[in-house]
Amino acid sequence: MYYVIKKHTVSNPSQYLSFQVEKFIANKNNDTVIFELKVNDKIIRKWVKKDEIILLTKDKNFFIKTLKEFRAVEETQKELVTQAQAQLEKSIEVYAETMLNEIEKFEETKDAKHFPCILKDL
Repeated sequence: MYYVIKKHTVSNPSQYLSFQVEKFIANKNNDTVIFELKVNDKIIRKWVKKDEIILLTKDKNFFIKTLKEFRAVEETQKELVTQAQAQLEKSIEVYAETMLNEIEKFEETKDAKHFPCILKDL
């Protein structure tokens, strides 16, 4: 059995995929590796560019250790993103409230004679 970790930058926040295969085909003169996966008792071939492969190994323990390290970093980063999103939501609320207060203060002066707004004449 072979263990693979592959870059996956298509969807955030995940940056990698991991899977195991029974067989792969590679050639030094080609920039892709063909992985053979068994899905529902059918063999499916998946072409992956060599520069997208982070790890290809037979060492299951090393594969698991590497995945645990990636997942630990991923969890830390997801927590930072969650905190940043909460801070952003709070900032948006403060912004909306501040702007509403400013608009209300401005509207209080709208009826003054020196206020150049055509609406008061309509």
